[in-house]
Amino acid sequence: MSGRSALARRTAIGLAAALAVFGFGTGVVAASNVAAGLTTGGDVTVPTWLYLATGGGAVGASALLTMLVTDRDVIGTYHDRALETSRDRLLDAGSLLLGVIGLLGLALIVAAGLVGPNIGLVSATVLITFVAGRALLTIVTYTVGNPWPALNPWRRIAEVLPTADEPYPSAFESWPAVVALLTFVWLEIVAPLTSSPDTLLAILVVYSLFTISSAVVFSPSTWFRRGDPLSLWFRLYGAVAPIQRTDDGFELRYPGSRLSDDDLVTDTSLVAFVLALVWELTFSGFIVTPVGVRTIEVLVGIGLPPILVYLVLLVGGFGLFWKVYWIAIDRTRERAETYLSRRYLGLRFAAPLLAIAAGYHFAHYIGFGLSLWPSLVDAAAMPLNPPPNPTQYALPGWFGYLEIAAILLGHVLAVWIAHTVSFDLFPGKLQAIRSQYPLIVVMVFFTMVSLYLVSQGTMSPPFVPS
Repeated sequence: MSGRSALARRTAIGLAAALAVFGFGTGVVAASNVAAGLTTGGDVTVPTWLYLATGGGAVGASALLTMLVTDRDVIGTYHDRALETSRDRLLDAGSLLLGVIGLLGLALIVAAGLVGPNIGLVSATVLITFVAGRALLTIVTYTVGNPWPALNPWRRIAEVLPTADEPYPSAFESWPAVVALLTFVWLEIVAPLTSSPDTLLAILVVYSLFTISSAVVFSPSTWFRRGDPLSLWFRLYGAVAPIQRTDDGFELRYPGSRLSDDDLVTDTSLVAFVLALVWELTFSGFIVTPVGVRTIEVLVGIGLPPILVYLVLLVGGFGLFWKVYWIAIDRTRERAETYLSRRYLGLRFAAPLLAIAAGYHFAHYIGFGLSLWPSLVDAAAMPLNPPPNPTQYALPGWFGYLEIAAILLGHVLAVWIAHTVSFDLFPGKLQAIRSQYPLIVVMVFFTMVSLYLVSQGTMSPPFVPS
């Protein structure tokens, strides 16, 4: 049997196993997005122990199936095959249009925040930021391709201003973006960003001044490549997408195949940013579950300020993710018996986690984005006088299965990409397979934690502005 037919057969077996997993489910899972403040979550009627076990088992089974694929030509086919098209035809046609849309969108956000209604559910400022940007644009980025370089209004503004072209400190790497991302996540919880357009606009003004001034000091190309959190957010999520931009144009690749390239995660600060993308979604789910709410209430009960409690949980959880990841890398290096450095292995195996982040994000935000889509359209069409009773879509009962499928698909894709990376790094087949065990254990753990959080009934996070 040829390597390609064997791969097709094993893929079919994997799909059949996944369908069998979902066949056991009789209820609905609604992803928690309560922390965003614009919607409420649902409950799970599938037995928790059942889909936790099957979820972790599905990822583990997918790892075993991928380990059966040891033909380097088959693995290389997924990594290297691409359909290319001309850069000029697509880039020139869309760049100007997207740039205008980005600038108009920023102007609309500012205008609605200044003179529009100060009610989150009808404010164009809130809905464009969270529904259009945080939810739907991010989903488009990892399912289709990354439009942010052409859409980014702050870069358009910075590029017409004179720049100082100061050298960017090499020690900074992308740590400013990591700190900014965690700060935004914290502010999203402790500040009334979704209920007070005035507060959200103030945060956006501070961000605008900071990012434009930084781009003027270090040059737009440097800052938006290294230090800007939004640009890194979309660039890394965009690496999961099938459409990729190259020096010669655009190419169509298998979803996630870009994650096995060695030029995506190039320093430890980018490893931290990848882990922050995974953790911020886990954190947002944790703080609205009963166990998360009780934890927060206990910590506040002993005298800690609520804003400090959320900060400690956010930073502490991120530190835990960071520690667990590097422990797994150490075990990988030991099992592979390789002379490759710990740092290099950490860089190469971080990118597959972006597939997990994309699956998490889809599960958390697809229902949120679709249900509030009519409100977004109404607010964008009439930003100064939107309808007082915004329309929201009611999602069907089976929608929870889509959210579970997104989490599992993200983990299965991450396992396959890690498998591809291991065969790229290690010459021996057994060496490559042994190297994957610690990371697979971590991925199975992430799967079960995320499914557990989705399974819990949701509550409003305590001690935060409504």
